[in-house]
Amino acid sequence: MSLPIKKTYKLFINGAFPRSESGRSYQIADKSGDFIANPAQASRKDLRDSVVAARSALAGWSSATAYNRGQILYRVAEIMQGRSAQFEGEIKALIGGSTKAAQVEVSAAIDLLVWYAGWCDKISTLSGSTNPIAAPYYNFTIPEPVGVVGIIAPERESLLGLIKALAPILSGGNTAVLLASERLPLPAITLSEVLATSDLPAGVVNILTGKKSELVPWLASHMEVDALDITGAAKKDDVEIRTAGVANLKRIHRFGATESPERILAFMEYKTVWHPIGN
Repeated sequence: MSLPIKKTYKLFINGAFPRSESGRSYQIADKSGDFIANPAQASRKDLRDSVVAARSALAGWSSATAYNRGQILYRVAEIMQGRSAQFEGEIKALIGGSTKAAQVEVSAAIDLLVWYAGWCDKISTLSGSTNPIAAPYYNFTIPEPVGVVGIIAPERESLLGLIKALAPILSGGNTAVLLASERLPLPAITLSEVLATSDLPAGVVNILTGKKSELVPWLASHMEVDALDITGAAKKDDVEIRTAGVANLKRIHRFGATESPERILAFMEYKTVWHPIGN
């Protein structure tokens, strides 16, 4: 009989899987309180490294064609589908419930990613415009990515909640630093393995596991983070997070359950271009 090979849970930074520089980990348990795993506990240094990676990857990802970004996100969905059983097993182990319920969440997450992939080359048509002006110019308004976006993932819907937050940010050409669910981090770790084997460039998505109470204040105050999705943060922390984000005028959003192209536009800004008519 072969010995079981226990999985080593690591962070996902700049396309690689480092351990936390602090060497720390923490325990997670199933719904009954039984031990499941020791994910890495990210430090402030790990967070800084993730922001540096996201900033470095921004120029390449934001300048890629919208069609190319859509194809890459679609490829991520394909790989996720091939690993559906693993995602389902992790969800069931963490929260209990039926196999059917886990299958429904995984299927919904994959479908949602495909939906946002389809918006990559359509969002500019939806929100851009040609503006009438009283001068011999063309005047265009087009949406552009805001930059590096920090994501505080929801504590529920361990996989679907991740995709709800991450997919629209990537669709708009942004890069991301994502703090996974503290209690339910395993699907985020498996998603990082999916991303590493897709065509997604290194640094576009960086995923940290650990204690939100330690990492969120530093994510909110980091001057190289341009925006935040705080849907997964406790509402009692809203004032503290928004205050910390004031210094560099971060865009900070908390979303409901509805999926919409507006969630892409929340992390885009508008640029107006003037071009003379004629020679």
